[in-house]
Amino acid sequence: MQRHTLTEGSIGRGLLLFALPILYGNVLQSLNASVNSFWVGRFLGEAALTATTNSNGVLFLILGGVFGLSMASTILVSVYLGGKRLADAKRVVGTSATFFLLVSIAMSVAGASLSEPILVAMKTPAESLPLAVVYLRVIFIGLPTSFMYQFVMAVMRGAGDSKTPFLFLIVSVALDIVLNPLLIFGLGPVPRLGIAGSAWATAFAQLVTLVALIAHIYRKHNPLRLERHELGQLRPDWSIVRTLIVKGVPMGLQIFVISLSGVLMITLVNRFGTDSTAAFGAAFQLWQYIQMPAFAVGMAVSSMAAQNVGAQKWDRVNATARHGVLYSVLITGSVVVVLEVFSEQALGLFVPDGSVALHTAVHLNHIAAWSFVLLGVSMVIFGVVRATGAVFPPLVILTVALLGVRFPLALQLLDRWHADAIWWSFPISSLVAVVLSLLYYKYGNWRSLRMNPVSQARAPVPVATPVE
Repeated sequence: MQRHTLTEGSIGRGLLLFALPILYGNVLQSLNASVNSFWVGRFLGEAALTATTNSNGVLFLILGGVFGLSMASTILVSVYLGGKRLADAKRVVGTSATFFLLVSIAMSVAGASLSEPILVAMKTPAESLPLAVVYLRVIFIGLPTSFMYQFVMAVMRGAGDSKTPFLFLIVSVALDIVLNPLLIFGLGPVPRLGIAGSAWATAFAQLVTLVALIAHIYRKHNPLRLERHELGQLRPDWSIVRTLIVKGVPMGLQIFVISLSGVLMITLVNRFGTDSTAAFGAAFQLWQYIQMPAFAVGMAVSSMAAQNVGAQKWDRVNATARHGVLYSVLITGSVVVVLEVFSEQALGLFVPDGSVALHTAVHLNHIAAWSFVLLGVSMVIFGVVRATGAVFPPLVILTVALLGVRFPLALQLLDRWHADAIWWSFPISSLVAVVLSLLYYKYGNWRSLRMNPVSQARAPVPVATPVE
């Protein structure tokens, strides 16, 4: 495992080398989702693709919670390792593991029983509703494995190791891709599960990879592993739990806001019928690729900034922000250009050639795709400021932009511009988000904050004056 390397050496090179495995991993996950959509859309029909689109909207809403909690754990681990406090970092790992497991089980039970009411409230088209219910219930059943899988990878990234999670993600994606057609269509003794098979393939692949990743951690004697005499660390430290909740929930709500905005937009798109929803679902697959660079760089700058906050190297924190924004714009912009040039071919992977859905998807993608370059800048800025525990201002900014501007604007103009009102609301709201985030980075008080629960009862982290 790489340790403390994020506080030394070239910032530009270090950030890029740390971010690239995260980016490759995000691309792999998007490819995985796209392959799954290919099997569902091409062979089970547009109603099935609409079902997975609606169900995945709910899934991303839920994963906002695991993102916030895992990011809180990541930042705490990064801060303590940056300050050379391994014992405190292991205390965070033990408490977080128990907390994640309990939360995921509770959400799994509740979600499996509420799948149908949730999808009905989203106005899922009637022909897709039964398929969506089956698919979403399987997703909820596999939620504990998914949560723990994301948690373990997040902790390793917080410790400065982004390569190992990526290598194991390759295994997970490969298993998922192989199992999807096998479980969807059946073969020999394997029953034909239809749309449920796609969800079961993902759950099984993540379970196998989680077990293998934990075994690897102990086989390689990872410093963050809990030895037999340290299993008492699994008992929750309530100061850490409090920090995970107080800081993690707002970070999770950031993804919740993004996902809720997506769900609300889907409810608007659903008004225009199955073709429009299928088109939106196809474009959404491409947008996953477009957003991945910004999210990868945002996660990388969080770990790098947090380690340097722990080491009190504020000049490196500020340089991390500058490099992060530059990388996000260049990489995200390049992806947008490529997918714009080949949009018809790319979108044609998910909807039939020559269909109304394909025409609609190409049109909406031309309007909305560029908004993710702007939104990516905001994601990087959020990644830097949350390294000190500044989690509420990014939440407020996203809420204003996506729920206060995007959805109301689309709804207000729906009768006049029809579906175009939905597509144009994306770039307008993203512009609002980037302006507000840059203003907060420049004038906000995020540099004076700290995210350090263990210091309340143990060794405090010294506070230094930030260097501008």
